[in-house]
Amino acid sequence: MVRFAVVVAAVVLLVLAVIWGFQRRLIYLPDTAGVSSAATVLPGARDVVLEADDGVHLGAWLMPAGEPDRGIAVLVANGNAGNRASRAPLARALAAEGLTVLLFDYRGYGGNAGGPSERGFARDVRAAQRYLVHQAGLPPGRILYYGESLGAAVVTELAAEIAPGGLLLRSPFVDLAAVGRAHYPFLPVSLLLRDDYPLADQLGTVRAPVTVVLGADDSIVPPEQSRTVAAAAPTLKNLIEIPGADHNDPVLGHGPALVAAVVELADQVATTP
Repeated sequence: MVRFAVVVAAVVLLVLAVIWGFQRRLIYLPDTAGVSSAATVLPGARDVVLEADDGVHLGAWLMPAGEPDRGIAVLVANGNAGNRASRAPLARALAAEGLTVLLFDYRGYGGNAGGPSERGFARDVRAAQRYLVHQAGLPPGRILYYGESLGAAVVTELAAEIAPGGLLLRSPFVDLAAVGRAHYPFLPVSLLLRDDYPLADQLGTVRAPVTVVLGADDSIVPPEQSRTVAAAAPTLKNLIEIPGADHNDPVLGHGPALVAAVVELADQVATTP
């Protein structure tokens, strides 16, 4: 009996070790192939290169605002899958509303060097913010941070350090462990995770106006987690639930309600002294 218990314990430890070693392959689902030039996917946009503070170069597209130009930029932080090409419809829709849009890929995505991690993504989003300020010439208060799913955690961490004009969180989770427990309730997720993304805790220090958009039928990030995030925002301006929308539905990616939420937040920023 004792020998059996030892074998079971060894198997459990082996499984946990495998999960520890390979968990980032479950969390991050990059499209690693190189991305076409901006002009072929997003007419009017131009290719730019961002440089993180550890020297990693990141491919990006800058989409100019249509007329009338609101003088506000949207920094888009992607979720955990794909690359910036799949966010082109969002960029088109926002540019048509007079907003400049920066799409970029994290390290390990879209042909970029490096591998995904929480620390690496924090460096990457800072490179995007620096580009908008120093190369595009936009004051920090005229930049909206837009994050989808995991990207919501990325921009919240940035906002806690470098204040934006406004923060829009699409399908945000409380923290990565909370999402893990929702999908793997039989695992000690909190003990196993190498990346934390404590979104709700960090949001409590953000004073910029916040809008949260969620899908009422989200099967990836439980809607109640996004509502909890909204409740944690000190300056919540809007909570928008899109009926019947699942996590990856186009209506949540670039639908009219989502675009209207970004525009409304931009209008609030534009009227702020």
